[in-house]
Amino acid sequence: MTDAVMLFAAGFGTRMGALTQDRPKPLIPVAGKPLIEHAMCFVRDVAPARIVANAHYKADQIVSHFAGTDVKVIVESPDILDTGGGLKAALPLLDAEVVFTMNTDAVWDGPNPLTLLKAAWTNDMQALLLCVPQARTIGHTGKGDIDIVDGGRAVWGTETIYTGVQIIRSDIVSDTPENVFSLKSVWENLETKGQLKAVTYPGRWCDVGRPEGVTLAEAMLRDADV
Repeated sequence: MTDAVMLFAAGFGTRMGALTQDRPKPLIPVAGKPLIEHAMCFVRDVAPARIVANAHYKADQIVSHFAGTDVKVIVESPDILDTGGGLKAALPLLDAEVVFTMNTDAVWDGPNPLTLLKAAWTNDMQALLLCVPQARTIGHTGKGDIDIVDGGRAVWGTETIYTGVQIIRSDIVSDTPENVFSLKSVWENLETKGQLKAVTYPGRWCDVGRPEGVTLAEAMLRDADV
């Protein structure tokens, strides 16, 4: 099973407006700690051997944040590589046949999403996405992404939202000839073959992609503590 986690922290955070004028989105404080540390709580809980984060916008701040820790930071320069390209560039450091990937712009109320994926993963899988029904999302705008059919096969649809957390085999990323690409292109190929899988998250998930998401996430966490 995977001993490596990739944290996506390279985005520009343009939808956050003034909140990202002086810092990258993963370092925006939510309930007293940076967004990325909400993800790190789950990562530390599964105790992976290797943790890698990418950085691009105001990358020096991400580098400084993890200075003195076991988290390795890859600075994407001069160009940002998108999710697929970012993961491909990080594979030598991740050094695993199967890896977790995790976005750093969400807050969770419920069990560890990485633990849930790990329990659901089987060796015949190529990629396993963690999704949440729209009724348990907070701060998300727009329709869903995925329908889960046939006991776990993922197809494009509207019933659930992709949470930004998955397990994926490294070789299907490393074999992609491009160096700048979205992971969605990898998923599209798997979905066409019936090889894209997904499971449902039982808790609540707050998308902190816009300024109002900070307030919503903090309210969700306060409610969870009651």
